[in-house]
Amino acid sequence: MTEWEIVVGLEVHVELATNTKLFSHAPNRFGDDPNTNITPVCLGLPGSLPVLNRKAVELAMTIGIALGCEIQPSVFHRKNYFYPDMPKDYQVSQYDQPICINGSLDLPNGTRVGIERAHLEEDAGKTTHLGGEDGRIHGASEALVDYNRAGVPLLEVVSRPDIRSAEDARVYVEELRAILIATEASEARLEEGSMRVDANVSVRPFGSNELRTRCEIKNLNSLRSLQRAISYEAERHIGLYEAGEAPRQETRHWSEDGKTHTLRSKEEANDYRYFPEPDLVLLDPDSEWIQDIVAGMPELPAEERARLVASAGIELEIAATVVNRGLSSLVFAAIDAGADGQRATMHAVQNLSIDSAAALDATHFAELIDMEKSGTLTATQTKQVLSEMVDTGLDPASIAQTHGFEAMESDELEMLVARAISENPEAWIKFCEGEDKVQGVFVGAVMKASKGQADGKAVNAILRQRRG
Repeated sequence: MTEWEIVVGLEVHVELATNTKLFSHAPNRFGDDPNTNITPVCLGLPGSLPVLNRKAVELAMTIGIALGCEIQPSVFHRKNYFYPDMPKDYQVSQYDQPICINGSLDLPNGTRVGIERAHLEEDAGKTTHLGGEDGRIHGASEALVDYNRAGVPLLEVVSRPDIRSAEDARVYVEELRAILIATEASEARLEEGSMRVDANVSVRPFGSNELRTRCEIKNLNSLRSLQRAISYEAERHIGLYEAGEAPRQETRHWSEDGKTHTLRSKEEANDYRYFPEPDLVLLDPDSEWIQDIVAGMPELPAEERARLVASAGIELEIAATVVNRGLSSLVFAAIDAGADGQRATMHAVQNLSIDSAAALDATHFAELIDMEKSGTLTATQTKQVLSEMVDTGLDPASIAQTHGFEAMESDELEMLVARAISENPEAWIKFCEGEDKVQGVFVGAVMKASKGQADGKAVNAILRQRRG
């Protein structure tokens, strides 16, 4: 890989969080019995006419604004192709005049990825193949079609080929997902298919600006699969070039056996015979509507990370973890209640889940952190009290009192350290000679003897003082 550069562009398909479908009043709901959320419009029956969902347009513009896109007049087209789960044999989509264009997404590491476009379209149904391998059509004996998803509103966010690693591709999708959740535009659940990723992958020699033949990997439904598939495909292209061959432009499928496999030759725009949808008029949101959306935008993840870095005094990477895991509200509330920001962040990341954070009273959380910082509780005791706070809702002082957690007197702690040294003479010699890794022997012995009540930092301080 040292002589080659990966070039990746992503197409992310996002199901919008509307109550009904894009062009009909059929429910937009995941998990219902097959073929129950359908109308004549969903099935493309003769005489049925589409009516555009205003909420879907609003959510599309919300995402576009969050990505810094221009909102422009747009036109719906018919994209013609045969799929058994597309009952009309065409998909209503936006082609050369999408609603959102020319945006960008900044990754936490400072990389900026351009957004070419984000366009509205309707989702297809879902086909389940039976009797074959890996649910694919090859070798299948029969297929079941569910039209519940047909007509669900999608926004396809198309990046420019600005991504240079599989890791950055994963971070891009994570960041986009965080924006979708923050704006409540989509549930963005990869495991349910409400967010699906296609990756266009090519490679080129380092220092080159050319765009070589790309292959599209379809429907990657996890971040792990996305990263593995891009890495595999890039290596495959490099192997072909170094063998004097070249990849073909094609659509490929990622299999959990760790490889991509050919699906079909890559279609071009003219293969779909686009033409304007005759039953829908020009979509031209006025400036007042757009400004109303701008005024109602929530704090976006990048803004939240920056505020957390400033408030808690932590590194950007840690702030990104807190925001991505949905723990920032608790940390901000604890800091407002007087908690040390770094300790609040540490406990949130290491000891709390989203559900447990939601169960915590921020004031009690701040009180616990203060008890730890003052030495009233050891790190071990703090963790135990925190766990019980989540389970019971009680304040930390009450829980600590119930367990008899009290800071050890310095004389008692000195005595336990002396005992640990006398019981481990060889380790003490090594420690005095500068082998700091054996320090854990003494800390562990003191913690065991004190039944977890000793303060590990205080033990370390005594050991260093005795070593001189």
